[in-house]
Amino acid sequence: MAAPVNAATPRTAAAPQRATLASAQSAQISAARKARQKQRADKAVAYAYKQIGDPYRYGATGPGSWDCSGLAGGAWRKAGVKLPRTTQQIYKAVKHKVSWKGAVKGDLLFFYSGKSHMGVYAGKGYMIHAPSSGKRVKKIKLNGYYKRNFTGGVRPGY
Repeated sequence: MAAPVNAATPRTAAAPQRATLASAQSAQISAARKARQKQRADKAVAYAYKQIGDPYRYGATGPGSWDCSGLAGGAWRKAGVKLPRTTQQIYKAVKHKVSWKGAVKGDLLFFYSGKSHMGVYAGKGYMIHAPSSGKRVKKIKLNGYYKRNFTGGVRPGY
């Protein structure tokens, strides 16, 4: 009877090694995924910066003029991520949600009831957005007004 117990011992000892290996592989995949998302976010933000000064036009998806969701969609499209057209559709479609404090460069921030406005988070407390008719795409410092009207955020390309 001793032989079966000894035979089982190596399999039992191998189980934690397999779990450790699987955990290490999962961490590598997660790190690679985060790195890819960061590269995409950097591209999206760089593209959004290049649009600063372009006029706002309702329904516009660029180039040359933008509405808020058109700018976000155009920026992320340049980074290789296709987003739906409207603010509400984008918020619903992107599964990785983020908080105000959890936002990182490239995240999309939504404001007002119905998520009727959005912008591309540029990092360090700034956002690039196409504000409204008669205005131009600009970079703004996020202040208390935006924090009070924040209704959610998403991280595309994750």
